[in-house]
Amino acid sequence: MSALFSAPAAMALDLNPLSIVKGAVEHAVEDRTSEDAAKDVEIKASIAADVIDKMGSEVISISSDVYEQRVMLTGIVETPEVKSKAGELARGVEGVKTVYNELRVIPKVEREKGSVEGFVDDTVIETKIDAQLLDASGVSSRNFRWRSVHGHVYLMGRALSAAELEKAKGVIKGIDGTQSLTVHVEVRPKE
Repeated sequence: MSALFSAPAAMALDLNPLSIVKGAVEHAVEDRTSEDAAKDVEIKASIAADVIDKMGSEVISISSDVYEQRVMLTGIVETPEVKSKAGELARGVEGVKTVYNELRVIPKVEREKGSVEGFVDDTVIETKIDAQLLDASGVSSRNFRWRSVHGHVYLMGRALSAAELEKAKGVIKGIDGTQSLTVHVEVRPKE
């Protein structure tokens, strides 16, 4: 669902053929056109290239999710300046309509206290969200993107109704380890 730009080993995840297949399947069943999904893929690739090329070692862990040309940046950076720079780079990519810069500024000292545990917890939370939204009646999980950063969950996408959005939010808030939920979801029925 997103690109992780923190180390060469993590970058290999973006090149995993299974991730590419998963992404293609997800785009095929979303409630939007293939052209719209293709624009998002282009934007995501441009953001990845710009962040890696222009920020280099400043990047600790940045994920980007794109839906309907809206970009959500999540992850961890060392300073407010790095957060701002990442947001500016994303806004500068052609075709981007909106950037939700949800990068968390966590100094190195604080990161070292619990980074492994935080990463594992976030992976568990994201996996539970994936499974529970997929299983939730009345929720089209394929139209949502989510990330957990130290238990703070960020949700982006499109709900087909207010009831669907409320149900999705309820599912996420009910998952152990979720400390907060920030929502960037448009409510819009099928066209």
